[in-house]
Amino acid sequence: MIPMYPYYDYETRCEQVPVTFPPQHQNVQPGLEYLMTPLPISDNPEYRGSKKLKGKIAVITGGDSGIGRAIAIGFAKEGADMVMTFMHRELPDAKLTQEMVEAYGQNILMVEGDLRNPDFPREVIERTLECYGKLDILILNQGVQFPQESIMDISQGQLMDTYHTNIFPLFYMTKAALPYLKSGSCIISTASVTAYAGAPLLIDYSSTKGAIVSFTRSLALQLVSKGIRVNAVAPGPIWTPLIVSSYSAEYVKTFGLETPMKRAGQPFELAPAYIYLASDDSSYVTGQVLHVNGGVMTET
Repeated sequence: MIPMYPYYDYETRCEQVPVTFPPQHQNVQPGLEYLMTPLPISDNPEYRGSKKLKGKIAVITGGDSGIGRAIAIGFAKEGADMVMTFMHRELPDAKLTQEMVEAYGQNILMVEGDLRNPDFPREVIERTLECYGKLDILILNQGVQFPQESIMDISQGQLMDTYHTNIFPLFYMTKAALPYLKSGSCIISTASVTAYAGAPLLIDYSSTKGAIVSFTRSLALQLVSKGIRVNAVAPGPIWTPLIVSSYSAEYVKTFGLETPMKRAGQPFELAPAYIYLASDDSSYVTGQVLHVNGGVMTET
């Protein structure tokens, strides 16, 4: 039985997808989903998988909550088994993600650790191979952000933390995984609308997301001859733990209202983009970024 959790209902969509949120703030990044009000919506029960990823093995970083959880659920519906990384304090969220994946009949290996440690990605890949014997899909999804009114307020510590979390693990994980990826495999990263539109409060964060776009395009060109596709998804404002742990309670009340759709997105609305990029449906797509942002127009 699928665990009881918020989901998208086409018949009552206005009630199920909030437009505004009650003020709230969490003090530690990247936040805990089970403490949020309302809880993000990770699953769309109307989505019926068609085994697009049957027999595939995926590694998902930051899979315990938010976008990562939605990806894990979507992949499970499409028949993939997976590995999920998480930090110790995220264990309650990670356990619920595990329950939801297993409820859809798929296997998930939980690996606790810090992706900022260059040795940990090697452990993740080693345990993946020990458990499943192969790797097909690498999802690079971890991230932090620390809004600041001025660049002068970005400390050396914050700058290092943002880059060590948001961009360095893409290199660590890719280098650890690449020897085991074969033709037909793929790498998908989570970029951001801020890489294109900018964000005055998120200079360091948006610059790491711009780096992810360049990483995606350059790596795609390097690996295309091996038959390995490299793409990214650029979300707009999405209701995740990162938001309530980044912004003030007052800011959260209007989060997402600046988009043409006049609301924030929910994690489940991103999952199909990752499924598309991970499946053979996108066999002729590499070096690209899919924009899921509520209608924000960007220069690509």
